[in-house]
Amino acid sequence: MPRMQWQKDESVAILTMTNGPNKMDLEFTQAMLANLDEIEADESLKALVIIADDAKNWSQGIDLDWLLGKVGEGDQASVLDFLYGMNQVFKRLLLYPMPVIAAISGHAFGDGSIMACACDFRFMRADHGFFCFPEVDLGIPFLPGMNAFLKKAIPYYKLQEMQLTGKRCTAQEMEEHHVVVKACRDLDELRETSIAFAKTFDKKRKILGQLKAGMYKDIIDIIENEDPPQIEAAFK
Repeated sequence: MPRMQWQKDESVAILTMTNGPNKMDLEFTQAMLANLDEIEADESLKALVIIADDAKNWSQGIDLDWLLGKVGEGDQASVLDFLYGMNQVFKRLLLYPMPVIAAISGHAFGDGSIMACACDFRFMRADHGFFCFPEVDLGIPFLPGMNAFLKKAIPYYKLQEMQLTGKRCTAQEMEEHHVVVKACRDLDELRETSIAFAKTFDKKRKILGQLKAGMYKDIIDIIENEDPPQIEAAFK
């Protein structure tokens, strides 16, 4: 079964993550980048919604069993390809020439929450799922690029609390602090509301791309120049 698949709903692409808790490994990054390329190639599309078909999870972030297994095997190449691949996913979402809406249909933990923040807008179901950064308890640092684009999605005071405590936040709390556009009643309302919001966009891709490149120039510079030394240092 593919890790994800997409379909059209009028002018909107709906990209559905289809692999259980949607944990991230090298195959995940490759599938995400390939699907983003396919969607962008369809010039009739005006917006992208990313959702999951798992009843409990949007994404639980990095597949630590996979990652630690590769480290244990000494497969440095796969680990580096994954880390750089995730940065490519983040950059792609940040600069995507159409609005990207995360329809957070369950738990979003760690890199799952981080990926949601790379999107332009977020909706979240209120009847199930938490949004959190458990890295403080797992002993995993944030790369400079992650911190840079998290600040564009989460108010600094709230980001500080979430990173330093690992607190699990509800959809209502995320709406209160303007991290998500709306805390939706349930999965049906989440899907309907996020797709309806996506359909309000009818913007030219060129100007959207230019606006994003300007807004996120500093973030992209950090991802490209500050992240690599830290990624490489992990293996020295």
